[in-house]
Parts: sequence; structure tokens; C-alpha cells
Amino acid sequence: MHVFCQIYHLRRHQVKKNENLFDAIIYVTCTTRLGCSTQPHSLFPAPAAAAPFLGNTSIGTSEAMFLYNLTVSPTSAINQAIHGNFSGTKQQEIIVARNSRLELLRPDPNTGKTHTILTHEVFGLIRRIAPFRLTGGSKDYVVVGSDSGRIVILEYNPAKNVFDKVHQETYGKTGSRRIVPGQYLATDPKGRAVMIGALEKQRLVYILNRDSAARLTISSPLEAHKSHALIHDIVGLDVGFENPVFACLEVDYSEADQDPTGEAAKSAEKLLTYYELDLGLNHVVRKWSEPVHPRSNMLIPVPGGNDGPSGVLVCSENFITYKHQDMPEQRIPIPRRAQPLEDSSRGVIISTFALHKMKVNKQTQFFFLLQTEEGDIFKVTMEHAEGEVHGMTIKYFDTVPVASSLCILKSGFLFSASEAGNHHLYSFESLGDDPDDPEITSADFMEAEQAQDEIPLVYYTPRPLKNLLLVDELESMAPLMDAKVYNLADEESPRIYGLSGRGARSSMRILNQGLEAAELAVSELPGNPSAVWTTKLRQSNEYHAYIVVSFANATLVLSIGETVEEVTDTGLLTTAPTLAVQQLGEDAIIQVHPQGIRHIRADKRVNEWRTPGGQVITNAATNNRQVAIALSGGEIVYFELDNMEQLNEHQERKQMASNITCLSIGDVPEGRQRSRHLAVGCDDQTVRILSLDPDSCLESISMQAVQGVPSSLCIIELLDKGTERGHGTQYLNIGLSNGILMRTILDTITGQLSDTRTRFLGARSVQLFRITVQGRPAVLALSTKPWITYTFQNRLHLTPLSYDMLESGSDFVSEQCPEGVVAVAGNTLRIFTVEKLGEIFNQVAIPLKYTPRKFVLHPATKSFVVIETDHATYSPEQIKKGLAEKEKEGIEYDSSIMDLDPAQFGHIRNVAGKWASCIRLLDPFSGETLQLIELEDNEAAFSVAMVQFRTNVHTTQAGEQFVVVGTAKDVQLAPRSCSAGYLHVYKFGQNEEGRPQLELVHKTEVEDVPTALLGFQGRVLAGVGKALRLYDVGRKKLLRKSETRSIPNVVVSLHTQGDRIIMTDVQESMHYAVYIHTDNRILVFADDTTPRWTTASTMVDYDTVAGGDKFGNFFVNRLPTNISHDVDEDTTGSRIMHEKGYLQGAPNKVDNVCQYFLGDIITSLHRTTLLSGGREVLLVTTLLGSINIFVPFVSREDVEFFQMLEMHMRSEAPPLAGRDHLSYRSFYIPVKSVVDGDICEQYNSLPSDKKRMIAEELDRTVSEVQKKIEDMRVRSGF
Repeated sequence: MHVFCQIYHLRRHQVKKNENLFDAIIYVTCTTRLGCSTQPHSLFPAPAAAAPFLGNTSIGTSEAMFLYNLTVSPTSAINQAIHGNFSGTKQQEIIVARNSRLELLRPDPNTGKTHTILTHEVFGLIRRIAPFRLTGGSKDYVVVGSDSGRIVILEYNPAKNVFDKVHQETYGKTGSRRIVPGQYLATDPKGRAVMIGALEKQRLVYILNRDSAARLTISSPLEAHKSHALIHDIVGLDVGFENPVFACLEVDYSEADQDPTGEAAKSAEKLLTYYELDLGLNHVVRKWSEPVHPRSNMLIPVPGGNDGPSGVLVCSENFITYKHQDMPEQRIPIPRRAQPLEDSSRGVIISTFALHKMKVNKQTQFFFLLQTEEGDIFKVTMEHAEGEVHGMTIKYFDTVPVASSLCILKSGFLFSASEAGNHHLYSFESLGDDPDDPEITSADFMEAEQAQDEIPLVYYTPRPLKNLLLVDELESMAPLMDAKVYNLADEESPRIYGLSGRGARSSMRILNQGLEAAELAVSELPGNPSAVWTTKLRQSNEYHAYIVVSFANATLVLSIGETVEEVTDTGLLTTAPTLAVQQLGEDAIIQVHPQGIRHIRADKRVNEWRTPGGQVITNAATNNRQVAIALSGGEIVYFELDNMEQLNEHQERKQMASNITCLSIGDVPEGRQRSRHLAVGCDDQTVRILSLDPDSCLESISMQAVQGVPSSLCIIELLDKGTERGHGTQYLNIGLSNGILMRTILDTITGQLSDTRTRFLGARSVQLFRITVQGRPAVLALSTKPWITYTFQNRLHLTPLSYDMLESGSDFVSEQCPEGVVAVAGNTLRIFTVEKLGEIFNQVAIPLKYTPRKFVLHPATKSFVVIETDHATYSPEQIKKGLAEKEKEGIEYDSSIMDLDPAQFGHIRNVAGKWASCIRLLDPFSGETLQLIELEDNEAAFSVAMVQFRTNVHTTQAGEQFVVVGTAKDVQLAPRSCSAGYLHVYKFGQNEEGRPQLELVHKTEVEDVPTALLGFQGRVLAGVGKALRLYDVGRKKLLRKSETRSIPNVVVSLHTQGDRIIMTDVQESMHYAVYIHTDNRILVFADDTTPRWTTASTMVDYDTVAGGDKFGNFFVNRLPTNISHDVDEDTTGSRIMHEKGYLQGAPNKVDNVCQYFLGDIITSLHRTTLLSGGREVLLVTTLLGSINIFVPFVSREDVEFFQMLEMHMRSEAPPLAGRDHLSYRSFYIPVKSVVDGDICEQYNSLPSDKKRMIAEELDRTVSEVQKKIEDMRVRSGF
């Protein structure tokens, strides 16, 4: 396979110490075969070598690589969600924290759809957010606690659609430290104060107020520290307008610190403590403290003042207690599922809650929704009078996936931010007031508690949703366990296949680049149409009346109503093809056909303009008041509607020097009589702008040469905050016959063209059509696949549409479809809508049974082998045995509880050390499971590999690949152990239906967990604990051929090229080894100086490895060239064996060439190309669901430009949460040789004056800087 790549060879001489690194680079562009021997340091056979990674440069023994990081798909997990009136209107919005991003979501109360209004990268880890509103205010602010060591208050600005930083106060060091506040945030319900706390010791209180100009002010911090105190939770109490009070759940460990036996730690008291802020003295005092249950984990504030009794609910294991100063406590149990296999010793705790207050008969009533760690929601109500609680009740409400946050909106929605998997928006069908639902009162429970020595257990039976109805879903890939990039369908761009989710809600996600299109209707037509239009009957109509479909020699007119059907009495000519249809003036329609123009009045009168003798109309452009046509021979005729609704031809015509291929007129601006410009495309590869002003009609204003023959033009005004002109920029889109789309700014006054951007869309000529997306104008560009140019969050986006190839398209608005697109493809008419704007990928989810761990591709059948494993979960075998034992004991149970859908209710929980695991053979095209193998006897799968054995007695087919699965039995996680490990070998066969299936060949026992497997020169490498072994296949089991125990802890992953093996350790970074054929030995010859807790890695080239660790660091290590040469030349390994170890490790050390903090755990790394003919990139996926790419720079100029731009952005656009950007990207190790593309792309969001200032510093224009930034993303495939 030929690959077009750029290889950078260096001067052979040693570069002087002060010589610029880039002066040593010689740029050579060549076409080479994958694995060609163009690397001067690669001495292994050519077929085993991979092509060098772009950006790889070597100078003597020193190496350099510069990368550009881009977030392709941001984190989809939600750490926390809050709701409030952030826009200052009555409509409630939701703000979610996604690791390092803040998002503003707005649910539509009419449709139930959730729209993303704003997304902002804060370049810091968001630990906690909280809303507050000043007394008497109508708008909510947001307090952000992060790793910046600063408290930040933000205000949403709806006019600019940005978060404005109102205040920023420094209080401590950066980083997520145990004694630096930021982990807990609590606000006074009246908006008078906020407490920010750390995990240990430190708490600070800030007083919030207004100045004389009604602006928010914040005081200096007041200390509320307590030494030797671990804090579990902090909430703000509702005390009306009395002094603000904050409740803390804390443990004093001062005695435990001095006790070496650990008994004091076990008996340490957990306290509920009130801290009061005296507003008169500006001082915080410890007001009240009382012991609570040692396993209390959460505080829930109770409404106070005129709304309720105040106080807190203390959530403990198995029960909930109401507590308040000088008040009797009330206690209710947390009901448990009536599950016959349940372990009654395992407690139930509350993980999150939501409070809702409402007015009933002019009195405030409230209730709580509390969710357990299994996903069950309970409704808690309180009986209170005159500030005293007389009782509490709890009843089962519904079951939803376990959430990190719950938000109840006044519009009748419940937003659930799931811990794993998709997030959900539910509407309330009822408030759970059904009298038939059983409920438990505090009086009954406390009586039973006094009568027994231990807390009585209360049971209930779960059921499907009754009080909630799912109305919308936000896709989330968190946790993203593994991912790979394949082009199985031979498409223009590959797809990303990822394993995501947890437990029964796990799935394989297939990510295809492009927006999702929801298809509403498909109907066949009597032939293959060439174009389609929709039109209204009157300008004031809300909906379209007709769909007009043009064929080669006829026109079909369809009416739009409850059904779409053909009509013949419209006045439109149906015996000829149509070139354009337009609603004209107030109530007329025009039809342009090759022989003339039909002007159809509302009363069905028709005026027709005929072409001069022998000529035909070849192209037409229209808007509501203007018509321009091109006649054969290159003549342009212009028409305009007068005040009497008459369509008048302009006296003069324009003769072009070459044939006209396309025309375009923009829409008439509001308050104007006409659009001022006509764009004309000619076959001499030019586009001209003609004036339509009466004084200079059809005079040429400007011209632009293009890279091919124009096939389509579209003048459209789009909102784009990124341009210097700000909002409402008029663009001329030019589609070329060679598949290139050009977008250039058309000056509305002068008609001059500027700032041209180009994008290759496909091999077919580009056709452009105006459509509407979310109420704003957009452009549909059709080539080998559809593309859409649209505005989202005030920024312009050009994104492919994940849909079939289309011929023509138009707007479609009807009562059933408020905003859609009608298009033709082949002989079909399609109606679809465009959804989920701003997304780079659309997803297809294939459900799985357990948490997926790894998967591999079988190339011959194009099917995936997926291993799934869950801890502390009942397997089908264990369920069967457990129920049989219950029946023997005579225990009765409701059998319906065993039939509950695991996707909603989860699998049955088991004790630690019990596993459920399976091996799945999956067809990624149909999403069908071809085979499911449940592992028995408490075995769990941990690794999988596809291996082609060199000599194999189990097959007669040359090159047949086998599946090797690493499993372990009775695995304990802490301390790590197992009773036995196994290597299963499967071959591919066929079942009775001829479909592929796995057949077990044999099973080999090993002494530890096989955590990594890899095919190696016709054998299999296995990382078994801290041993690396080489196995060959035998008749009854795998045969051990070689072994090394040079790995300090556990092998995580394996990679190989030639005889070189790269091993990564769970705690000690990566190790370079070589296989010595003559001695059948594996020798480790190099390792890393930094002890990295590696989670994922990939070989970039023969000497270079990229990896990620569990702390969120991305790094690239490279073996020095001279060491690589020496090792390859030492074929016997004698030199390596006798070399002395260095720094208690291998004799040689790798160099760190790139370092960058991503902020999330990397789960997979791939060197790949995401676009046909595009640039090679490193694609990175993370645990919280984000996808990033690292793009190598190809020139010295680009590196210097983006490094300077990044430096200016750090100073001119400091991060929103107060974190220093350089410090953030250097969280653990200083950032090295990586430019942050995310902060560079924020250049487009800066005010115009700052953009100009930075551009001048870079010796560029603003448009040149923006084009440079855009090119980096486009060339990498996005």
C-alpha cells in the first residue's frame, strides 16, 4: 500500500550547540512504501518497520518533535450539574461541569429537547460549582471551585453568549490538594455568603454584597479552619435572614494520628457541626456540634425561614436522619430491593439528591428526591408546623441510571447527569402521590428500631418507570474504556470504534464523522430527478405549500399537508424541466424553465416571458424580489419586482466573455428594496460580482480566479463572531467542479471579495443550496457526501452530514416538521432533519452485557471479539446456583424481580471477589452478536489478542488467525491475587447458518493474571503479572519458549517492530527489550527515568513511543539513535547482558521529547490518518469520553507562529477559572514541545481590538491568523 508522507532526514554532521534545531532539518517529500528502509537507524527487516511519524527529527543523539493538540470531541461525562435563572429570564437553564469545561444547557419546554447554548474551556479542573442569587435579584451567578487556588464568580452574558468573570480571589496554592479549598462549595440560600472548603482542615467564608452601582462585591476571606479535621460534606442552611449558617460533616482525627494501633481511628466520632457567620462582627463561630452515625456520607439542607423548618437531612448507610439545633431528630430507613440473592450485610447509601419547592394554596411545599447508588429514586416528604418537624415519609419513586447530579426544573423536567453512559431528561408524569404505593413513616421506623437491637431492614420491589417519562438523551461515551480506528467499509474517512459505559448499560460506540440526520420520510419517484424546491403561496405563510421536483423533461408538483400528494392545478408548467421556483412579492410564484419565466399570481393568472428566438435559459438565480437568468451564449437578463408587484426586465443585458455555469443572488436585506450584488460563475474559471444598483446595473465590480470551473454559487448572510466584521457577515460560497468548496467574504457595500477559505469535499462537483438550521440560514453543499455550513454558538462550522449522497436539496417547513430538509437521491425523495449541532461525530450504540475491557478485529470476517468483565456481579451461572439454594432452603421470593431489565436496574450485585465475564463475537455492520461465550467458575477476561501462529497443527490454512484471551480465576483486587490464570486459544469456524463463530482449541494455565497479549513473529507474547513470556502453540496447550522477569510490577501493554519489544509497566513507565533469536532470550536494554503509571501507549516509529498515564499526562519518549544502532548491531545480545544497570534499572535511558497534561486518563492511543490524503496524527481517547488529536508540525515557521500565538493568548485571554494556562498544562511535569490548539482556537472569540493587536505582533492580518488556525484542524481531517 502506497502512503504519501513527508520524511525528514537530518544532516549527518553533529549540530553545534547554539545552532537552531530547525536549521538542521532537510525537507524531503516522497512517495514511499509502508515499512520502507528510509530510516537511517532501522536495521531490522523492512517489512517489520513502520513509516516514520511526521514531525520525527533526529540530530546525532538528540531528538525533537513538535505537536499541536486539538480537542476533536470534548469530554462527555458530567461531574456536576446545577440549575437556575442564569440568563435573567424566567426560563431555567442548566450549567454542567465537564471536567475542564463549563456548558450552559437550555431544555425546550415545548419539545423537551435540550440545546447546548454555550461551551467554554476553562483550562483547569473544575472541582465544584454552585449557583447563588443576591437578595432581591432576578439572576443567578455561578461560583466555581477548581484547582486554581482561586474562587471565581461567573455571570452569564446572554447578549454576547459568554461567561463573564465578575470576581476572582486567590486563597491558596494551585492543584487539587487535600488542604487547599475548592473541593466543597456551599452558598447561603439568600445569596449573602459562600463557604469554600478543602478535604481537610481549611474552610473560608466570603461575604457577598452589592455596591452603590448594584454590582456584586466580595469580601476578604474569613477563616473557619479546624485542624485535624476531615470534611465529608458542606451545605448552606436555610435560616431566612438570620446570620448565615453552614453545616459541615467532619471527623476529628487528632487522637487517631497519635495511636499506632489504629483503634482510635475506628472509634473516631463523625460530627455534624454548624458554623455561623456573624455579619455584624465579620467573624465565623462554631455554633453547634453533635455526633452522627460513623457511616454518614451526605448532608441535605432543608428549606427554612417561611418555607420550612430548616436543618439538615443526614444520609447514612441504610437510613436518613433529620437533625437541627434544639430539635428532636427524626429517622427513616432507606428501603432495599426485595432481591433474593442480595447480601443483606451490604449497606445502601444515598449518592445524590434534588429538592423541589412549589406553591400550593399560597403556601410553600417541598419534597426531596434521593437516589441510591443502585439508581433507585425515593421521594421524601416532611410533616412540619411552626418550625418543628413532626414526621417524615419515604416511598419508592422510580429507577433511573445512577447520576452524579439531579436537577428538578419548574417546567416539569428532571435532568439526570449520569455517572456512566448517556445523560437523560425526564418529564414528570406524576409526583408519586399514588396512594397504592407503599410508604414508610419515621414514626413506624423509630418504633421498630427501639424494639430491635439492630436497624430493621425495609424492602420494596422495583418497577419500570411510572412517574417519569424519558423525553431527551444527551450522548456520553464515559467511561471510554478502549477505542480503535478502522475503515472497514472502505469509506472516505475511517470510523472510530469505542467501548464505553459500565455494567448493563455498556455499549460499543461506532463514531462516524458528521452530523446526525434524522430521516422522517422516503418515497420513490417515477424517475431520477435533477433538482427539488419548496415554496410558499404567500410571503406571510408559516409553512411551505408545494414541493417542486424537476426531471430531465418534466416537472412534478406535490402539495404539502397532512399527506404529500401530486397536484396539477398550480399554474406551474409540468411538461418541461424547471430551473428555479421562487415565492415572489406578497402572493405570487415564479417558475424558471429553459424556454422562459412563468409569473403565477394568487388568482392563478399567469404572465410568461419567453426567451428570444433559438436561445434557452441555462441558469437562474432568484430571491423574493429579483430574478437573474443566463441565456445560452453567455448573456445575462435581469428582472426586478416593482411596487405594483410587476416583474420588469431591466433595459440592458450583460454579455459575458465565456459561458455562464452558475448564478446567485442573496436574499433581500430587511428594510431594503433589493439585494445589491449578483455573482456569476464562468467556465474560464472565474467568478465575477455584478452590481444590481439601478445606476450601475450589471456592471462588473470585482472578480476572483478560482481553482476550477464553478459549478454552483450561493450568496448568504451568516452569523460569525470569528470574523472582524462581527455578526451578520455576507459570504459568497463557490462550489467547483473538482469537488472544492470556496468560502469568501463579500463586502455588502463595495462588492469586493476577501478572506477566501477552501475545503475539499469530495470527487464530485459541489452543488450549493440554502436551507435553515435552528432558525438561522445555512448552506447545504452536496458532493460525494452532504456537508452543511451553519452557525452554532455564534461560530461558523462546516461539517459533513452522515447521510446518503444527495443530488439536490431545499428547505422544508410543515406543521408536522417545523424545520427540515427535502432532498432527492437517485429515484427517491427524502425528508430529514439535522440534529445535535456542534457535534463532530454521530454515534451508533450497540448494547453490551457487562463492562467492556478490550476488543480486537478479525480481518477476514471483519468482526470484533470483545471481552466484557464486571466485578462484584452475579453471573448467570451464579444466579442459577443461588436461586437453587434459596429454593432448597424454602425461601419464597417474587420471581418478577429476576426479570427486570438490567439496562435500567443493573445487574444483581455480588460480594467482592465474584466476577461476571463473557467473550462476544460482534458484527459491527449489523450490530448483531454472532456468539456470546459466558465464562464460568468465577473466571474473568482481562486481555485479548489476534495471533497468527507460524506453525500450527490446528489448521491447514496458511495465515489463519487465532484469538487468544487472557483470563483469571477468583481475582482479588486488593491485595492483587488470583487462584489461577488461563490463556484460552480460539479458532474461527462456522455455525450451521454459515456465520463465523469461535471454537475453543485449548486452555493453558498460568500462575498470575494475563494483563497483556500480543502476536510476535508467529508466536504470542503474554504479560503474566510481572513476567513477559513467549508462547508457541501446541496440540494441547501453549508451549512456553522464553521468559523475562525484568518488569517491576505488572505488564500493561505490549508493542513490537522487528525484534524490538516495548513493554509498559503499570507503575514504572515503559521498557525497551530485544528478542535474541540465537539464545531465545528477551533482554531489556532501556527504560524511562520517570516512574509513570502507564495506562495506554503506541509506537510512533521504531525508536519512539507515545503514552499516557493515570494522572492525565501525555508523553512521547524516544530511544537515542546511537543506542538504537548499537542494540540492532549486537545480534547476540552479549553487550546488553554485560552492561551495568543505571539508576536501578536498565543500562540505557530514553529521552522525553514531548510532555503535555491533558487532564484526563488516556485509555487508547493510535497513529492514524483520519482523512484520505490527510496528515498523520496521534489520536487519543480518554476515560471521560473525550477524543483528542496530536498533529505534528511540518515546518519551522508553523512551530514559531503557534508558539507565539499561544503565548499571546495566555496573556490576553487568561483561563476563566483562574488557572494559569502554562501551569495547568505543566500539572506534574513541565510542558514540552506541544502547543495547545484549544487556546489558540479561542483567538476567534476575542474582541476585535485584541485580535488585531495579536495579529500585528505576529506580523499577520487577522484573517491570516484565523486561516492558519483553521488549516491546522482541516488538514488533520476535521
